[in-house]
Formats: sequence, structure tokens, C-alpha cells
Amino acid sequence: MAKPWWVVAGVVLVLLGLLWTLQGTGVIEGSSMSDTTTWSVVGPVVVLAGLALAALGVRGRRP
Repeated sequence: MAKPWWVVAGVVLVLLGLLWTLQGTGVIEGSSMSDTTTWSVVGPVVVLAGLALAALGVRGRRP
């Protein structure tokens, strides 16, 4: 059975990580996070965590 809240949380983390990555690399400007190496590293890590969480939610529990 799927866990929809895990999938939703995973998608939110993926989107947040993508935003942080784009800000950290300077693609999205106008923030104190722009062109900062920290967010260029943290962003992809959050994306991977979100993908893992969503995959666990989709996979669900095996009987």
C-alpha cells in the first residue's frame, strides 16, 4: 500500500532542493543564497533525500 504523505513530502523536498541548487549556482538571483557554494552542495543532497522518500512512499509496504 502506498504512503501518499511520504510521496508528497518527497516531492516537496525535491522542489526545495532544486530551488536551493539553482540559487546556489546563481541561476536564480536576488537572494542572499545566490552564488553560494553551500547551497550548491546542500541542494542536490536534499533532492536525493526527497527522491528516496518519494520512492519509499510509492513502494509502500510489502505484505
